[in-house]
Amino acid sequence: MFLNRYLEIRSRSEEICRPLKTEDYVVQPVVDVSPPKWHLGHTTWFFETFLLKPHHPHYKEFNPDYNFVFNSYYETVGARVIRTDRGNLSRPTVEEVYQYRNYVDEAMVLFLQRENFSPPLMEVILLGLNHEQQHQELLMTDIKYILGHNPLFPAYNQNIPEEESEASLQDWIDMPEGLYQIGHSGDGFCFDNELGKHHVFLGEYMLSNRLVSNQEYLEFIEAGGYENFRLWHSEGWDWAKSSKRSPLYWHKQDGDWYEYGLQGLKKLNPEKPVCHVNFYEAHAFALWKGKRLPTEFEWEAAANKFDWGKRWEWTESAYLPYPKFKTAEGAIGEYNGKFMVNQMVLRGASEATPTGHSRASYRNFFPPHLQWQFSGIRLAQ
Repeated sequence: MFLNRYLEIRSRSEEICRPLKTEDYVVQPVVDVSPPKWHLGHTTWFFETFLLKPHHPHYKEFNPDYNFVFNSYYETVGARVIRTDRGNLSRPTVEEVYQYRNYVDEAMVLFLQRENFSPPLMEVILLGLNHEQQHQELLMTDIKYILGHNPLFPAYNQNIPEEESEASLQDWIDMPEGLYQIGHSGDGFCFDNELGKHHVFLGEYMLSNRLVSNQEYLEFIEAGGYENFRLWHSEGWDWAKSSKRSPLYWHKQDGDWYEYGLQGLKKLNPEKPVCHVNFYEAHAFALWKGKRLPTEFEWEAAANKFDWGKRWEWTESAYLPYPKFKTAEGAIGEYNGKFMVNQMVLRGASEATPTGHSRASYRNFFPPHLQWQFSGIRLAQ
């Protein structure tokens, strides 16, 4: 029941990396970006560590040193390379990482041919599949950062279709006061941070039917938005004073604005939804427009009334546990719960999100200063 999906997901990760050159696999420009080679190894390590080693009889570990190399943040399963040093991993080589993937895939194919999985084991298998899909999105964000900070601005793939422009007419979706159910419903997979289905009371509010466009954000820049401290949180103002004062990948050359995308550096398209802004920028823009960002609860309650999926959308909500949230036992319990501090929630999906991997209850989260995610802005009032 899992085999075909496993093979599809594993194949997709390698497909994402196919346009890369060997040198692209090892670069780590900043601490938040991991080399593509590391993503390929880490997702493989997850299956080896949490499925094959404890549950597959007679499985022989590929290389005992790889636990130290490819463990991300799981304290329960031993020491690991610190995140800032992932770019120093010239070894194992790219070729050896692919050998590792093939070795684990062969064992997983045999393992998944079983049909007598216990419910807890099925949960770990599903988590591993969704975990790799999360890293597919991170692969895209990290590859874009790596290539987008190369002085030559090389294209990732010239054949990627052009993104559609955002709707030009803005309308406001009226949401009445009342109780709304929040959290994951149904029998499908979800992450633990979506659990704890509950009701919240929301006052009357309105959400924009569309995302903020590049043109609108350019007007904010030209109006001095980055110079007006009244629009910014204190920490956001500290960030703004030291930033380049534009979305990530925007570059001004000879009076014109350009944007780096997966097709390379191109003239800014004013009609596309703005991308790669952080929470501080999203909040400042909303305040400049006399509006605000929605809370994650307002977003979820209205999600079936507007199109979403082009950008991860910043909300005004801090990343906190839902009522009755429980941390799982063992290493799997480290997956989400320990990050519920100093981060903000994003909702929706983006052009980098694997098909079918997001849902209205999905809770993405990042520190407020990061721009490298495919993030945008939807206004509320």
